[in-house]
Amino acid sequence: MTSKTLFDGDVVIAGGGLAGMTLALAMDQAGLSVAMVDALEVSDQLAPEFDGRASALAYTSWRMFEALGVAEHMREHAQRIEDIVVCDGRPYGGTKPGGPGPHTLHFDRREISEGPDGEPLGWMVENRRSRQALVKALQARPQIKVVAPARVEGFERRAGDIDLILESGDRLRGKLMVACDGRFSRLRDQAGIRAAGWSYGQHGIVTTVRHEEPHNGVAYEYFMPGGPFAILPLTDNRASLVWTERDDVAAALKAAPDDVFQEELENRFGDFLGKVEPVGPRFSYPLKMRFAETFCLDRIALVGDSARGIHPLAGQGFNLGIRDAAALAEVCGEAKRVGLDFGSVATLQRYADWRKLDSTTLTLGMEVFNRLFSNDIEPVRQIRGLGISLVDKLPPVRRLFMRHAGGETGDPPRLLKGQRLDAA
Repeated sequence: MTSKTLFDGDVVIAGGGLAGMTLALAMDQAGLSVAMVDALEVSDQLAPEFDGRASALAYTSWRMFEALGVAEHMREHAQRIEDIVVCDGRPYGGTKPGGPGPHTLHFDRREISEGPDGEPLGWMVENRRSRQALVKALQARPQIKVVAPARVEGFERRAGDIDLILESGDRLRGKLMVACDGRFSRLRDQAGIRAAGWSYGQHGIVTTVRHEEPHNGVAYEYFMPGGPFAILPLTDNRASLVWTERDDVAAALKAAPDDVFQEELENRFGDFLGKVEPVGPRFSYPLKMRFAETFCLDRIALVGDSARGIHPLAGQGFNLGIRDAAALAEVCGEAKRVGLDFGSVATLQRYADWRKLDSTTLTLGMEVFNRLFSNDIEPVRQIRGLGISLVDKLPPVRRLFMRHAGGETGDPPRLLKGQRLDAA
């Protein structure tokens, strides 16, 4: 069978997940012609069974989705995050199991955003709802070519171009290829870009629960001996749980009968929101870290988890991919407007430099927090509890943390400020 060139344009994106779709929309708005390839039919990724996770979108990520025309499709399913409470989890199994511990660190969005309707710290959206919104935004831009389902075989550099080769033998040609194919990216490996990483020996159990009392937009992060236990507010008096445990414990919890799971849930969750019960299936995800030695080569850029995959304890993984997309689209759009080769390593290095500091800082921060808090050594618990209480009494430090997590420190790309890339 004769192979065909399915696309000949500016940018070819390998991977049509959340980061890949976001990048396609951003590149299109920046004035570049775009094609996106994914192994799955887009409709297969919209089913509730496909992904049980929810993502905390930083307020700068929400600004970008507004600028890209995505937020309008997810607003009714998005829950504002007004406060975040971080604490050393109270030991469970005692007379008062579960719930926030005695030492807490409280992040209040009113410290950085004025007024009752001011910008929240972020928005909680179930991943399937984010996918639905991104798909609707893509459908409104028929000039973006979507090739799915199609499996990628590899790539081939040409003079001034790069071809993404499919298993069928068909090709998509661009000036730039972007790998958005996950933390174990095949394209990154084929390009010879090394990535360091390790397994945490932990799994994240993810499920949705309903509770009696309103959460009032407050997200909770307990640090327990097995790992962080996050209660993330959703619409309709629900919360998404990200429950981290050692691999063996997580496997037992995922397979546990409903009554056993309910008892373990109550022991950790506590009763501060009244009765709580699961209302969705349980999902289990292995937790691993990967960090690429470089985010670009000639004609190749890494975005999202292919550039770095981090521990989910602060919910920053998808936000880092969104920031990657904002920076890369701005760099490439500006280069094309002034007649520069946006696929050259000289241009792409600006993107890599822009994203490396933020990525490195957050990755190291997640490492320190996870290793410091995922243990039950009494002297360490006492010291970290005092440290949490001390930071809680330092408003400038709290505000710095909130702005850094929100993606507003340094020099954010225009999209993260809510500015369109096609605006004059």
